Amino acid sequence: MSNFQSYQSPFSWRYGSQAVRQIWSEDHKRRLWRRLWVALAQVEMEFGLVLSEQVEDLRIHQDDIDIPRAMEIESEIQHDLMAELKTFAEQCPLGGGILHLGATSMDIEDNADALRIRESLGILIERLGLLLREFARQIETWADIPIIAFTHLQPAEPTTLGYRLAFVGQDLLEDYISLQDVMHAVRGKGFKGAVGTGAAYTHLIGVERFESFENRLSEILGLEFFPVSHQTYPRKQDYRVLSALAGVAASLSKFAYDLRLLQSPGIGEMAEPFGSKQVGSSAMPFKRNPIRSEKIDSLARIVAQFPRTAWDNAALSFLERTLDDSANRRSILPEAFLACDELIHVSQTVLSGLMIDHQAINRNLDAYGPFAATERILMAMVKSGADRQEIHEHLRQLSMRAWEAVRQGNPNPLKDLIVQDTVLCQVLSPEILEREMDYRSHVGIAPQRSLDMAIKIQNALQIPDRK
Repeated sequence: MSNFQSYQSPFSWRYGSQAVRQIWSEDHKRRLWRRLWVALAQVEMEFGLVLSEQVEDLRIHQDDIDIPRAMEIESEIQHDLMAELKTFAEQCPLGGGILHLGATSMDIEDNADALRIRESLGILIERLGLLLREFARQIETWADIPIIAFTHLQPAEPTTLGYRLAFVGQDLLEDYISLQDVMHAVRGKGFKGAVGTGAAYTHLIGVERFESFENRLSEILGLEFFPVSHQTYPRKQDYRVLSALAGVAASLSKFAYDLRLLQSPGIGEMAEPFGSKQVGSSAMPFKRNPIRSEKIDSLARIVAQFPRTAWDNAALSFLERTLDDSANRRSILPEAFLACDELIHVSQTVLSGLMIDHQAINRNLDAYGPFAATERILMAMVKSGADRQEIHEHLRQLSMRAWEAVRQGNPNPLKDLIVQDTVLCQVLSPEILEREMDYRSHVGIAPQRSLDMAIKIQNALQIPDRK
């Protein structure tokens, strides 16, 4: 239970899931440390260095985590791993004396971190897959529903709602693949000692046996090791991991920003879900603030900064190792995963409860769609022999008259202006002009490409195609 009498990180209880918090908890970290110590002792037994009775004693007490005792020791010696090591050794009368034989702290800590990173990636990949499944469903649903698109925050040409969602789905699918690639590439430091040369181990078992020694540890732990390390594994691994998480954050941040814009009353086409008892503002009872989308954008900004620190850790560590990465890694690794976990969760609730206002969609499309149809009129006129520059200027003048009417809150008169225009009717009949002004069908490849993207997402997730 959180201690609300003292400062608590919002990631301790507000943001992220308990599953990810558990991975980065002190308890789980120390269990991994003990698992690594026992694995090391087992392999050392197999290589004739320690007794089976000693290893069995360690196994018996492997899960006897005593954090208060470890903290008591740490307050005296100022070394958290050594404090846990001494606590473990106190519990093991037979095996305590051979714990950590040949190892340095980072043989334990870095391999444990690699395991935690891989566990966390596994959870995020599973949850991102569920979010992508919902995107595929929504893309299919809205694939052919025309809406007005915006460029430069100005009405442009029609697209479809499914195509707009497919853009986000496409980005997230690349993020999903990237997370999988990163997870499969996660490696531990291995067991190479103080500067990565494995000198202590080779002194114990001989240089010629070291490769089989480390390979056996890799097999037991189910973790591939970097072939070359310093005192730590290369910190570029953290940079790659956090950059992949920042990619997820970027995709979801754009989705949330767009939704916030579309929820504003001036457009009003889409909105995040709003509970029947939800309060939008303490001062203004009518407010329906997009707090979920704003939370997504807020947390995404934090995740975007973590690769910068990881870059510094990779680039600015002197020679075989300095300790100036240690303190910040205690924060950036768990918080990046917890923030992304929350981003995915909130995005799932937003997307599954997405509110679509068809009246607003049609209002905006009718107000601005006719302007997009002028491109079709221009092409049809030139194809029939008209001068492009003259027709472009003529259409521009008609469009400006229509814009003024729209600006004053009137229906867009552009269709009537064009169909009844004597200059244009000299080249094309009113029937053809009216047909070319069908702006709702001016969506090009959007419907089919939307469905194609939904199928691509489904195939990537191995979801049976419902079409």
